[in-house]
Amino acid sequence: MLLAALTGGIATGKSYCAARFASHGSPVIDADRLAHEALAPGTPGLAAVLTRFGREYLHADGTLDRAALARIVFADRRARADLEAIVHPEVYRRIREWSVNLPAGTAVAIADIPLLFETGHHHDFDKVIVCACEPGEQMRRLIARGLSEPDARARLAAQWPIEEKVARADYVIRTDGTFRETDRQVSDVHESLKAEV
Repeated sequence: MLLAALTGGIATGKSYCAARFASHGSPVIDADRLAHEALAPGTPGLAAVLTRFGREYLHADGTLDRAALARIVFADRRARADLEAIVHPEVYRRIREWSVNLPAGTAVAIADIPLLFETGHHHDFDKVIVCACEPGEQMRRLIARGLSEPDARARLAAQWPIEEKVARADYVIRTDGTFRETDRQVSDVHESLKAEV
């Protein structure tokens, strides 16, 4: 089995591309979902976050106030590193567990991991696929999602520049164009990955 990581910058179309890979029959796991689950009520992850950041980041219903925490971690590099040190080991543990338990005969599996390069885990995967678009397009997409321009810039600044990720990729999917163009690239990459198995 070939285990590929799908990454890119924020708002570069990773989720769309992950769904397209799934439509071609490849199992896909989403690191963002795993990170969310790692901080669910009652988890060691949530307890560690509250110890580090304080109980003021807890809603009355026992869930994490993610918006308030995001304001802190995207403004403070040390706070972000502390949060990542709590969340990322659990995310990668669960990705490893998922990959070894996939059905026999699985040819290609995809792990959608936004911060793959930032966490230094790109060597854990057989191939790396980077979704990329122009930084101006990332900004437009983030603002369309409801972020303010300062918040959007802070999130972009918290990640490696997309050009650096592209330079380290085995495959690049450009998402600046139409959905049809993106679909064609996903299909081409998927066929190439299957051919490498």
